[in-house]
Amino acid sequence: MAFKNIVDLHTHTDNSFDGNHSAMFLCETAYMKGLRAVAFTDHIEMDAFFKGSFEKTAIHSFFEVAKARSAFKGRLIVCSGAELGQPVYNKELSDKLVSTMKYDIIIGSIHNLPDKEDFYYMNFDDESIDYHALLQEYFEWELKLAQWDGFDTLAHLTYPLRYIIGNYNKPVDMKNYAEIIDEILITLIKNEKSLEINTGGLRQPIGETSPNEAILRRYKELGGKLLTIGSDAHFVEHLGAGVDKGYEMALRCGFDSIAVYQNRTPTLIPIE
Repeated sequence: MAFKNIVDLHTHTDNSFDGNHSAMFLCETAYMKGLRAVAFTDHIEMDAFFKGSFEKTAIHSFFEVAKARSAFKGRLIVCSGAELGQPVYNKELSDKLVSTMKYDIIIGSIHNLPDKEDFYYMNFDDESIDYHALLQEYFEWELKLAQWDGFDTLAHLTYPLRYIIGNYNKPVDMKNYAEIIDEILITLIKNEKSLEINTGGLRQPIGETSPNEAILRRYKELGGKLLTIGSDAHFVEHLGAGVDKGYEMALRCGFDSIAVYQNRTPTLIPIE
């Protein structure tokens, strides 16, 4: 199915430690691909803010995106943003950053538990790792993140599954986490925050979006209305990747629009 309003609100420039291309080049590619809007949401890991020099990342990213927005005015909606990793581990610092930077969109995410490495780096073949307990703790932190008012959309809700299931093929019964996931979704709805459909997993061994269709359908059942969508692109060739599949899934679950954020305010754009 062809969609006319392709937007990608989760992408990374070379200002991210794992990004590879400039905002200008990404905009050129987004325009050539026919995207209507793109948001640059470079990583700012709040639990390593000073250690990782993320204050420099924030400034460099913001001004590069401003230049790209000016260059593509009238041709492409360019949104300035940030993916705040672990913001609830240091709420005071996170609140200060959010109040200082004039972002269009702030993505809230959790990549690692306190004092632990990113799930990406963990070896789940190590039998000393109780990944079921880690998942429970992860979702508890996701709930705390959902309760925080400093973000606009909750990223890749099932992030650890990319690695636990996708890379290591470990069994996970999601029924064990249904109650707390419901709490997270209900909190997002109550606080008028968006849930992100992250299509990055479609390019990875897990082969599905985060969250998957079952959780997205549950979000709709509970009254969810606000969705964003993002490819989680770190390379220019992945811009917009999987957005069409995400749109198809959203339509199957009963959604008819996607939120695009400007000045931290959502505008609903029809999927079809």
